[in-house]
Amino acid sequence: MENKLCIENVSKVFLEKNATVTALQNTSFCVAESEFVTILGPSGCGKSTILRIIAGLEEASSGRVLLDGKEIKEPGKDRGMVFQAYTLFPWLTVEENIAFGLNVAGRSRSDQQDAVKFYIERIGLKGFEKAYPRKLSGGMKQRVAIARALANDPEVLLMDEPFGALDAQTRSVMQELLLSVWDESHKTILFVTHDVEEAVFIGDTIYVMTARPGKIKARIAVDLPTKRTYDLKLTEQFLTIKRDVLELIREEAWKAANANLPEG
Repeated sequence: MENKLCIENVSKVFLEKNATVTALQNTSFCVAESEFVTILGPSGCGKSTILRIIAGLEEASSGRVLLDGKEIKEPGKDRGMVFQAYTLFPWLTVEENIAFGLNVAGRSRSDQQDAVKFYIERIGLKGFEKAYPRKLSGGMKQRVAIARALANDPEVLLMDEPFGALDAQTRSVMQELLLSVWDESHKTILFVTHDVEEAVFIGDTIYVMTARPGKIKARIAVDLPTKRTYDLKLTEQFLTIKRDVLELIREEAWKAANANLPEG
């Protein structure tokens, strides 16, 4: 399978309180066409920074990101992003939020209506077309955000802890829903999460990052059935992968915690 996206020796240095902080250091990996990649790492390791650089929202201090062999230098419609925070426009209804990007792009009214109808049905929002965000639960807001991103038909979908603020039951439902949508759309997805179980359940491939400065510590191929349901989380195969990944991430979490302890 050909590579869709390549991150090549990317580093990112920030200036904080007149001091430089290296968030990412010589980070490299590639993502194949239609692959679902999950990225794990301790807080502050640069997971979200990677997504923002791929999205074109931030510039790498060094290195480059290639999409279909072309270097990314700015935002583009070939990449869609879903954030942890609810980013819906509060003055727009569900259907207007989903159609927003299509409207900006100048798509015809009929195209907008077709896309909105398709994703409202597919993402489980039927009956809420005219609702405003203030009337929606957290899970429903994220469904709208995902539908809005997919309606623009990006080649790569970037997801920055989109289920992090949801309760456990809603989160589980959203994971299965996302896998179902991915199975139909064959989008290339990069999904940042702090949740090891989530990373194993939804990912084809897991990248574990080191404590700051973040770089790739390990790549884990998730050898599980393509069709995944909640029952899979109870199998020995799943629990073995989860245990291996947890051991890797706990080691880095301890490093991050100790690095932040005051000297004494």
